[in-house]
Amino acid sequence: MAKKQQKLEPISFTEIVLRGDSETIRQALEARTQIDTLLEEREAAYQRISELEGQVESIVGEEGVFPFPEPPAPVSAFPTPTAPKKAAKKAVAKSAEDKEQTAEKESDKKETPAEEEE
Repeated sequence: MAKKQQKLEPISFTEIVLRGDSETIRQALEARTQIDTLLEEREAAYQRISELEGQVESIVGEEGVFPFPEPPAPVSAFPTPTAPKKAAKKAVAKSAEDKEQTAEKESDKKETPAEEEE
C-alpha cells in the first residue's frame, strides 16, 4: 500500500521545540530548505533587475534620470530597523552634547587666564 500524503500544518518555533518528534522536525527542515531555495531565486531575480536597470541607465547616459515604473506585482517591503535608528539618534545627540560640554570647558579655560591677568 502507498503511504498516505501527510498534510503539512503551519507550526510555530515553540511547537517544534515542545512537540519535537522526528516528523515535526523533518517538516520544519523541509520547509526551511524550500524557503532557502526561494530566497536564492529571489536574490538572483533582484540581481537581474539591477543589471537591466544598469543597462537602461547606460543607454540614457545618467543615473537616476529614467523614471522606472512601479513593479507590476507587489514586492514585500524591506524591514526598516527602527531600534537601531533610535539608538543612533541617541548616540548622535549624546555626542553633540559631549561636544558642547567640551567646547564650554575649553572656552572657560580660555577665559580664566585672561581674567587672572587683569
